[in-house]
Amino acid sequence: MSDSHTEALIKKYALQNAVFFKGTANPKAVVGKVLAESPEYRSRAGEITPLIESIVSNINKMSLEEQTKALEEIDPSLLSKEKKERVYLLPELKNAADGKVVMRIAPGPSGPLHIGHTRVSILNDEYVKRYNGRLIARYEDTNPEKIEPDAYRMISEDLDWLGVKIHETVIQSERFEIYYDHTRKLMEMGKAYVCTCNGDDWRGMKEEKKECPCRNLPVNTQLERYDKLLSGEYKEGEAIAVVKTDIAHPNPAIRDFVAFRIVDQPHPRTGSRYCAYPMMNLSVAIDDHLLGVTHVIRGKDHLNNTLRQEYIFDYFGWKKPEYYHYGLVNISDTMLKTSLIKESIRSGEYSGWDDVRTGTVRAIEKRGIKPEAIRRYWVESGIKPVDIQFSWDNLYGMNRDVIDGISNRYFFVADPVRYDIDGIDAIDGKAPLHPDHPERGDRGYHIDGSRTVFISSEDSKMFADKGQIRLKDLCNLEYGTPARYAGNDLSILKKGAKAVQWVGRNSIRTELLMQDGNIVNGLTEEGILNENNDTVQFERVGFVKLESKSKDLIRAVFTHR
Repeated sequence: MSDSHTEALIKKYALQNAVFFKGTANPKAVVGKVLAESPEYRSRAGEITPLIESIVSNINKMSLEEQTKALEEIDPSLLSKEKKERVYLLPELKNAADGKVVMRIAPGPSGPLHIGHTRVSILNDEYVKRYNGRLIARYEDTNPEKIEPDAYRMISEDLDWLGVKIHETVIQSERFEIYYDHTRKLMEMGKAYVCTCNGDDWRGMKEEKKECPCRNLPVNTQLERYDKLLSGEYKEGEAIAVVKTDIAHPNPAIRDFVAFRIVDQPHPRTGSRYCAYPMMNLSVAIDDHLLGVTHVIRGKDHLNNTLRQEYIFDYFGWKKPEYYHYGLVNISDTMLKTSLIKESIRSGEYSGWDDVRTGTVRAIEKRGIKPEAIRRYWVESGIKPVDIQFSWDNLYGMNRDVIDGISNRYFFVADPVRYDIDGIDAIDGKAPLHPDHPERGDRGYHIDGSRTVFISSEDSKMFADKGQIRLKDLCNLEYGTPARYAGNDLSILKKGAKAVQWVGRNSIRTELLMQDGNIVNGLTEEGILNENNDTVQFERVGFVKLESKSKDLIRAVFTHR
């Protein structure tokens, strides 16, 4: 083993790892790289590991600028990141023919979509696009108490933003007559009945596998009762229409299920035209058949619903779709419930459906999370029946892959503190718009006149304590009032000085909206006014989405680190 060769090999990969990870190399990652290139070192790993740790320690004391320059001198090709991304594919659908697949999503218009709703939308969209099929958006609005009239429009806009292509839109409140006709046929077949028992008594008899007194009344009597139900002769709670199943079914949830109920509240779309409202299992089964749905993907919380709906398919002799039930997803610490969000909007606590404290698609879009990242997240999660815990950190990582390359870098200073600089007439500096894209050019800095800069209040306290700092990509300062120019030697960083973000006196007042709803006030370098993209990175703060910008005010929303 040549010591010089070994040290050069280690240094090369330590520098590369440091540059890729913002100035801090990981010894374990370097060990893997070294042993991959020189497998003969594997038998001497115990000897080489301490040497790697020593070299990595020294390199981590260098600034990122020094590390980048050193790596460029050794091997410029190592500066490029070549990622081999794993390709995730959803499993093939059973009995799926190209051009013949019809699928559906079934949003309830109680509000706009939230992050949980995006899963079924994206999975269905992925399959329809794979098989050149059709995707139907069926608005299940048969519960008038929970409808938000603007939700039909908002959901459509959310789907467009997600890149979900809808080929046909169906609204269930416009299809009541269809459900009425099919339920009448079920009654004529002896497969449905109208029950006027007390609701608790009816449920109790089902639990005991007993038929209620209404279940086997003659068909003519059932039809008379059904006409009275549709015409409003029964009051809310006095009667229901029921689909017969197996009253002795081992699963109590499958025994006879409600097809219609009486609702004395007007519907936002149809007013008081109807009083008998279909329940989900009836309307969904009928619609899935009439709309030609071939494959159904939904959560495993619908397993019992699938079993109920299959009774209707069997009674009419219809071909059933292929059913898939994926595991449930737990999304913690996120406001998703539309009724609570709506109440918070009304009370003034939330600014609207896009309030960043919620998990709505609109809030996610406002924060700068891209639909490509959401799509990748759910495709990688797949359709397995295993329950999963949603991870915002994983989504942020996927979004970072999408936006990092397009997000130019700028300095933002929170709660700024002013410093005038003595000891030099003018200072010039520059920093790349993007470290991985030199072709985009630099942000050039020229400080003269009173030589005024601003740093954050937090960095100002550190400056006073340490006595020296480095203004990143500009110069070094010694503490004082005014501060004193201390040259431009990067070795100051090895001695413990910290490089901090700063802005000049022509910087732009900025309001940065954080995920908790608080606003951080600060200043952003004026070059951001020339930025064409709406996503940028505030260095050492995180990625942000620019909502608006002018020479007087920048409004931005924090995305993630």
